[in-house]
Amino acid sequence: MRLQNKKVIALVGPEFEDLELWYPVLRLREEGAKVDLVGDKAKEKYVGKYGVPAESDLAFSEVSVDDYDAILVPGGWAPDKLRRYPEVLELVRKMDEAEKPIGQICHAGWVLISADILHGRKVTSTPGIKDDMTNAGAKWVDEAVVVDGHIVSSRRPPDLPPYVKEFADLLAEG
Repeated sequence: MRLQNKKVIALVGPEFEDLELWYPVLRLREEGAKVDLVGDKAKEKYVGKYGVPAESDLAFSEVSVDDYDAILVPGGWAPDKLRRYPEVLELVRKMDEAEKPIGQICHAGWVLISADILHGRKVTSTPGIKDDMTNAGAKWVDEAVVVDGHIVSSRRPPDLPPYVKEFADLLAEG
């Protein structure tokens, strides 16, 4: 239970990648972390790309970076919607400023791009947004998981085991 006193925001939005949300959430909870699903509205039902539902615990406007130790951004099509909310971008920017762990996988890089925090950072993502990542100033590499300071990035669902391990290890250190 090494994450017993840790609190994590897991962003959720329409058409999130089911495994990219639930695998990290369940693994972190397994290790004792409190993980809140945070969406546009509290108690809102969101449906993943493959039909797995998730209900938000809280709304973006109800959370403060000061109350949390880390943030997770799932992939799927949700990041394209999530990055349109100023509150989401502000959460990500403040997590970055506080150097708290930020986890992003697959298309989640879009949120970090819109938050303008990738310049000079080494990251990975789905190859489909490689150009977006490099145009945002990131150094993109094709690896299962990349840790650059407090940012942990990964490519796709088959990379979830090493991605979540690195994220949990970083969270445990803080």
